[in-house]
Amino acid sequence: MIAAILTLNAGSSSLKFRVFAREGLALLARGAVSRIGADAELVAELTGASQVRSPVAGGDHAAAMQAVLDFIDAHDEGWRIEAVAHRIVHGGTRYTRSTPVTPQVLVDLAALIPLAPLHQPHGLAAIAAARRLVGEDVPNLACFDTAFHAGRDALFTHFALPEPLFEQGVRRYGFHGLSYQWLAQVLARDHPELHRGRIVAAHLGNGASLCAMHQGRSVDTTMGMTAVDGIPMGTRSGAVDPGAILLMQRSFGMAPEEIEDLIYNRSGLLGMSGRSNDVAALLTDGSAQSRFALDFFALRCAQAAAAMAVSLGGIDAMVFTGGIGENAAPVREAILRHMAPLGDFATLVIPANEECMMAMEAAALLA
Repeated sequence: MIAAILTLNAGSSSLKFRVFAREGLALLARGAVSRIGADAELVAELTGASQVRSPVAGGDHAAAMQAVLDFIDAHDEGWRIEAVAHRIVHGGTRYTRSTPVTPQVLVDLAALIPLAPLHQPHGLAAIAAARRLVGEDVPNLACFDTAFHAGRDALFTHFALPEPLFEQGVRRYGFHGLSYQWLAQVLARDHPELHRGRIVAAHLGNGASLCAMHQGRSVDTTMGMTAVDGIPMGTRSGAVDPGAILLMQRSFGMAPEEIEDLIYNRSGLLGMSGRSNDVAALLTDGSAQSRFALDFFALRCAQAAAAMAVSLGGIDAMVFTGGIGENAAPVREAILRHMAPLGDFATLVIPANEECMMAMEAAALLA
């Protein structure tokens, strides 16, 4: 039997999974259930084997979880799942490191749903499905996207609001922490001299942010209390003047739910281009609107990078990761052109691997 760790990353209509060997963290299998709630389908593969596709009966995360387990049961080579690690976007102020899931943890994380409405409910749904289907004797671990940013100086965690609001949780948390934690691991292993220096890391995908890192620790980041803040994203607006939100509500008669849908689902590259949130599609399209959306995105990323450099007192390297950061060379080049006034610095592209980071956390817990 091979002791294994299952990682889960649940979205609103998807459930991504990977299976790692506990010893050495070799990747054994990967896949995803997509279109949950509609014509859901599992696409998965063992490492080095051909892809398997199958329809998924049922329309929720429990059905998706069952499909993942059925695939593992049918295709494993004597794996024994010893832990399930879940990506949870928001840990608030209480959870500053990965933690075993308990009933109290679930209560605390449910209270944070208003701070991460696109992500938190689905992460909790995946935990519930895993606990029921994998068995209570297999530990579940919550791995938080906010945890990497815990411990930052108060200058980087406050808004310019009265202190009682900060004490009630109105503060800058930061996100994409699992991705940045992985970058710190890779830099320490492969580029130790840069790891000790001043790194501006850009996780650019459908969700996007930048992080100022020094000696593998988060100093500052662009996202704030929620994962809609900071630079523009695929469908999320990024930072918007609070007065504009008030205007939409008071003068345009928009309900809070309508504004929430606007800034989370109908803005960003999609809203500005009027066409797509897919950067590859926008690059191919070539229309004036698409070009403007991409130019705006690149400029905002560069401006945010400059702000991160100020927080660090300079920049030694710019590191790109995420779907856009890794694959959209024209966007990277546009960002770097805007950053020319910052002087010379190294540029790296490092593939994201939040799942391996989660497996590392789970292996440490089991040990």
